[in-house]
Amino acid sequence: MSADNLADDRLAQLLQRSLQENAADFFPAASPFAATVPQEDDFPSLWQEIAKTLLPAGSSNRQPSGKIDTAPIDAVPVPPIPAETVPVLPVSVPRDFDIAAIRNDFPLLSEKVHGKPLIWFDNGATTQKPRAVIERLTYFYEHENSNVHRGAHDLAARATDAYENARRIVRQFLHASSPNEIVFVRGTTEAINLVAAAWGRDNIHRGDEILLSHLEHHANIVPWQLLAQETGAVIKVIPVDANGDLLLNDYTDRLRSGKVKLAAVTQVSNALGTVTPAAEMVRIAHQFGAKVLIDGAQSVAHLAADVQKLDADFFVFSGHKIFAPTGIGVLYGKEEILQTMRPYQSGGGMITDVTFEKAEYQPAPGRFEAGTGNIADAVALGTALEYVRSAGLESIKQYEHRLLTHTLNEMEQIPGIRIIGTPRERAGVISFVHDRLNTEEINQALAAEGIALRAGHHCAQPILRRFGCESTVRASLAFYNTLEETDFFINTLKNIVVR
Repeated sequence: MSADNLADDRLAQLLQRSLQENAADFFPAASPFAATVPQEDDFPSLWQEIAKTLLPAGSSNRQPSGKIDTAPIDAVPVPPIPAETVPVLPVSVPRDFDIAAIRNDFPLLSEKVHGKPLIWFDNGATTQKPRAVIERLTYFYEHENSNVHRGAHDLAARATDAYENARRIVRQFLHASSPNEIVFVRGTTEAINLVAAAWGRDNIHRGDEILLSHLEHHANIVPWQLLAQETGAVIKVIPVDANGDLLLNDYTDRLRSGKVKLAAVTQVSNALGTVTPAAEMVRIAHQFGAKVLIDGAQSVAHLAADVQKLDADFFVFSGHKIFAPTGIGVLYGKEEILQTMRPYQSGGGMITDVTFEKAEYQPAPGRFEAGTGNIADAVALGTALEYVRSAGLESIKQYEHRLLTHTLNEMEQIPGIRIIGTPRERAGVISFVHDRLNTEEINQALAAEGIALRAGHHCAQPILRRFGCESTVRASLAFYNTLEETDFFINTLKNIVVR
């Protein structure tokens, strides 16, 4: 260890020891929100950041050495952080997947519209929030609200711990190898734009190809179109068959050219519900030297995510699609790739040193989190993911499959109804049209009965046009929906189309 880094580590350890000795003042044992503080090796940069801020001038260009060395310095042993308490809302979901108890956790599901119970079948657009998430937000603003990093006061420490704990929860949920691979963004759209700008501009050039599927949401089309216009690259499209499944042979053939630098593919179609063979597509793309971005916006609430097994170079999702607040999302990127990428936005927080001649940048993920982020909603995202994990994604998948199968079987018996797409595997979404009524008429009639769906192109015009549609009605389900709700929806739809 260099003398500079030794000085950084010495001060960092002394600060760490001071905080642990005064932990009771920061996190009272009587707090109703109790959880174990993660050990110091879960956040190697926090204490180094404090040290760098407080060291004398001239030390600001030094990079922290990483994990704090807990060996004695000047004969003063510094033990690791003990198990104390940090304000985190306890999350509990019935182990037997009690749907009534789960629904009781979501306050808005008891709402009435037009004097009738709300049936929320618009989960593909956004999900409702469990009470645990709502209360976690409230607790943050009542007890922890501060900007994160570098502040030496109590609330800054609380907010920073809560924010970085959320990053660790995301890492665990995605099975990423390091918190450094988790970048907080506003949502899927910003995450894709970040990759296009910060990776694409340096790695995609004139004549290179970007491979997209016919299933993509506009957010996974337009950023790549803009990049292609800027660089002279070419967009290629993976077709789908008459069922709405991707044609893997065509995908492989397009990769054989050797020109494809990136394949950007959804894991679940937001318009058809098609589940794509994402892991197989990543494997094939890597054989031909292409990087892969997987859009997990529609899959993350329905399918277990393991980015190491998936082996995608980038994985993106939005918090509000998985029971967290709006305005927060995640970019996962392999650490070795993130560390080579240029900043996306610039400003405070993403730098290590600034002069009028130049700036030096933080390593990932800080490099991509300029300015004050959406701290409270990041914290609440962590709570939402813990809620889902407690429920069990495999249990969620099985329950939703029963709902989806039942609903599809019943809808196929309704005269004039055409289901759009019949993929081999479907998650969460049913799009349909009627041979006489337009989609907006159906949508409004259902809404009058308290049933919230969505009519339109769902920001996925290419795939709808592939099936000859400009608009569909979309029912999108979640694990708090019930068979009784789907039956009421089916009966209501029958009454509407026979009027």
